[in-house]
Amino acid sequence: MYEDFFTQQIERLKKEGNYRVFTDLERHAGNFPVARDHTHARDLVVWCNNDYLGMGQNPKVLKAIKDTVDKMGAGAGGTRNIAGTNHPLVQLENELADLHGKESALVFSSGYVANSTTLSTIGTRLPNAVFFSDECNHSSIIEGIRYSRAEKHVFRHNDLKHLRELLESVDKKRPKIIVFESVYSMDGDISPIKEICDLADEFNALTYLDEVHAVGLYGKRGGGIAEREGQADRVTVIQGTLGKAFGGIGGYIASNAKLVDFVRSFAPGLIFTTAMTPATAAGLVASVKYLKNSDAERKKHQDKVKKLKSMFKKAGIEVMPTTQSHILPILIGDPVLCRQASNILLDEYNIFVQHINYPTVPWGTERLRITPNPTHTDEMMAELVSALREVFARLNLELKQKAA
Repeated sequence: MYEDFFTQQIERLKKEGNYRVFTDLERHAGNFPVARDHTHARDLVVWCNNDYLGMGQNPKVLKAIKDTVDKMGAGAGGTRNIAGTNHPLVQLENELADLHGKESALVFSSGYVANSTTLSTIGTRLPNAVFFSDECNHSSIIEGIRYSRAEKHVFRHNDLKHLRELLESVDKKRPKIIVFESVYSMDGDISPIKEICDLADEFNALTYLDEVHAVGLYGKRGGGIAEREGQADRVTVIQGTLGKAFGGIGGYIASNAKLVDFVRSFAPGLIFTTAMTPATAAGLVASVKYLKNSDAERKKHQDKVKKLKSMFKKAGIEVMPTTQSHILPILIGDPVLCRQASNILLDEYNIFVQHINYPTVPWGTERLRITPNPTHTDEMMAELVSALREVFARLNLELKQKAA
């Protein structure tokens, strides 16, 4: 009975074109974005990687990891409360607090856990709290708010008028938390941080900003869009990841000392899990420090994004007009065709571009999501553009007329 149910559910996903297949990869340190596909014994050029700046192969990061393994061993040894709070992890939290100009920071096992645990803890413990959440917020935010069982209102994406209406509908005396992202990962658009903070000030609300696709990439020191826009001091909680631009794994929040201590003391997702390993934390300390002082990677990254976007336009390949960032989504609009396009690129061109289907994006907005980084060469970009044109032609996908 049980296996029949599981099989039926999987077959439904396959029929819809939404069944996920994990590609078994071995990245080549020093030769990013090339990776070995162990399933088919071939090398690929990866175009969907979230290691946006290639920090996963930065020599200083790798040295810090190796030295710490030799010095402190492999594991953390326990939870944060039971022997797991290692010194590199404490250093990392200090570096992250400094990055965002906050009093304190707290590291979690992932960005997902940072969101779900922090929001559920605040919503559960803060009496009579109300969440106001952007409709395009990440699954981890949705789960955290849902798990808290607190009242929630969902405002239309980046719609300040609608957010105001919802805030006005709630008793002014009730605690309020506005939750939103800076860079939205699927459409690549950016939120109006200043204007949302203005509303928060007017209605005495806390602000919770997810910067996972912005930290390391934007701002003078890599503090994200809030830093770039001069708004970091106005945001109550900045949440970020260590698994994208910083090239490692983990997530974090940065805020005032009392709020961070509150989450540290009550959050099950922090208390009842093993701490980050010393070697991982040391590598991330090196990465965060490096990007605070080096803007070269960010500039090269933006140059690559600008160049590839221009090449797409000249080839008649339309990037979704929503994007204001480094994320270049190409709309396909059909789950089966989207998967086919991705599979052809992988099987025949050794190009890995992950298809993005429901439930990650709404039905009818299936897309290829391309994320160029500083390690992509001009030759790789030309090969990608040529391959996309050929795949589009084969699948009868519409191309716009080439730009003059």
